[in-house]
Amino acid sequence: MTEKDMWLQTREMELQTTLRVLRAVPTHRLDYKPHEKSRSVKELAWIFAAEEAFAGMIINGKIEFGGEMPSPPATMDEILGAFESASKATNDRVRIMTDDDYNSMMDFPVAPNKMEKMRKADLLWMMVMDAVHHRGQMSVYLRLVGGKVPSIYGPTADEPWM
Repeated sequence: MTEKDMWLQTREMELQTTLRVLRAVPTHRLDYKPHEKSRSVKELAWIFAAEEAFAGMIINGKIEFGGEMPSPPATMDEILGAFESASKATNDRVRIMTDDDYNSMMDFPVAPNKMEKMRKADLLWMMVMDAVHHRGQMSVYLRLVGGKVPSIYGPTADEPWM
C-alpha cells in the first residue's frame, strides 16, 4: 500500500465518522455559540465543506487566500450536501495524482509573511488532522445543544457499546 492509498483509506474512514457527527447536529440550534468569540454551530459545520477548497489549492500546488470564507448555507442538509460533494471531489483528485505530484514540494504559509517549502502529502495529512480537530469541537457543541454524541473512536454516553 502506498502512502497515498493510506491517506485515501484514512480520509474515507474519518469522513464517515465526521458525517455521523454532523448528522447528529440538532437543526433547531444552528445559531448556538458557546462564547462570543466562538463560531456558531452552523459556522463550525460549514468549515468542513469550505476547507475542501483549501485541499484543492494543495492539489494545485498554490495557496491563494482571496478574502473571507463564504457564508454557510441556510440548512444543515445543504451543508452536508456541499461537504459530501466537495470531499468526494477532493478524494477523486488525490486518487489520480501521480506519486511524484503527491510528494512534490510547495510553498506554504507557516507564520505571518513567512513561507516554507512543504510536501503536498504532509499538507493533505494536516487537513485530515484539522478535520478531526474540528470534529472534536463539534462533539462538544453537540453536548451543549442537547444533541447525542455518536461513537467516534469508541462508545460515548449516548452510544454505549454494551
